[in-house]
Amino acid sequence: MSALLRHVPGLLIGAMLGTLIAIGGSVLANREQANDITQVIPFKELRAFTEVFHRIKSNYVEDVEDSVLLENAIKGMLSGLDPHSNYLDSDAFMELQTSTTGEFGGLGIEVGMEDGFVKVIAPIDDTPAQRAGVEAGDMIIRLDDTPVKGMTLMDAVKVMRGKPDTKILLTIVRETADKPLKIEITRDIIQVKSVKSRILDKGYGYVRVSHFQAHTGEDLEKAITELKKENKAQLDGLILDLRNNPGGVLNAAVDVSDAFLNKGLIVYTEGRVEDSSFTFKAQLGDLIDGAPIVVLVNGGSASASEIVAGALQDHKRAVIMGNKTFGKGSVQTILPMNNNAALKLTTARYYTPAGRSIQAEGINPDIELSHVEIAKVKKTDDEGLKEADLVGHLSNDKTDEQKAADAKKEAENLAADDYALHEALNLLKGLNIIEGNRS
Repeated sequence: MSALLRHVPGLLIGAMLGTLIAIGGSVLANREQANDITQVIPFKELRAFTEVFHRIKSNYVEDVEDSVLLENAIKGMLSGLDPHSNYLDSDAFMELQTSTTGEFGGLGIEVGMEDGFVKVIAPIDDTPAQRAGVEAGDMIIRLDDTPVKGMTLMDAVKVMRGKPDTKILLTIVRETADKPLKIEITRDIIQVKSVKSRILDKGYGYVRVSHFQAHTGEDLEKAITELKKENKAQLDGLILDLRNNPGGVLNAAVDVSDAFLNKGLIVYTEGRVEDSSFTFKAQLGDLIDGAPIVVLVNGGSASASEIVAGALQDHKRAVIMGNKTFGKGSVQTILPMNNNAALKLTTARYYTPAGRSIQAEGINPDIELSHVEIAKVKKTDDEGLKEADLVGHLSNDKTDEQKAADAKKEAENLAADDYALHEALNLLKGLNIIEGNRS
């Protein structure tokens, strides 16, 4: 091979044992240069690969097509890198493209691999998995009667996906459970609406981002515009809920961060090749004109969610409240192939504006919340008399009195239904009282 290379200037050898070797415009003049090129090809390892391939073809109990063996080899090569790199055949590639636009079939969970089992990163809002009680952090050990151990992530995803109205039984290990749980879920078409919003109290808006899709930035802007209309004024504060948001499209995370920043770095990535290194900066324009923000996060907040939380935290634009996030600080690039398949390959790590890597670390909240449930306390006779209990007490304006009673009841319901959200709203109100901004 080296003799051939010495006599062919400007040669580009492709598809030779899976290795590309680029040679410049000059002739290779000596044996040392030729040896440097040949060292790029791992001949020893490739001999082992071809030996294994031959042994399987010769001795395996059943005849296996070459294409199947080679595709499995590719899958194994990628799955051995990290939990997020894998080979997408044509069907899986199509499903991935569909899921980023907001509609796909299945159970409605974002998953990864850990210790050979499928780990739930987060259930998606309003999906069969969430309604059935699947939680972030659950480890799926069996799909129907099939053990997950030994399956690739894509193989497991294929089993979980299927025709609507068909059922699957998940066997789940959960830290808080004494024994494995069995959860039956009916598959459905998953239509993910990534942004939901409502007014919590006069002046205070709530936006829930469940997934980062291609149009999430636009949807967020529309949601805040509608909140302002409903409030009939600028917002006094906003709660951005990223709990159990497994991530999604990087550009969408940049758009959401940019919606609340006027300048500065949002996120940057660093990889081995130049094309994988990017810097994203904020443009002028804050959708809520500097009103305070509380961002809710938990262990199911991953990837793009952590980009948003990290950017707003580093710029001191928001208070991060909840629990430590998942810690997925790597960027996956989809590399289409000629056979309509694709490689999902980890190509970079991303960093917050302050240079923090989130990989395997996560975002620590500014205010950590314990996992608590608020139970409603029944009124007792020993609570003491109030002015309103006295016979002949002077009445207040009935409309204001009723409004106050309704507000108190709503606050009690919010505390019981969603303690973290209740605390976030109280914090926003406190910030406005201190700053004198509450209208």
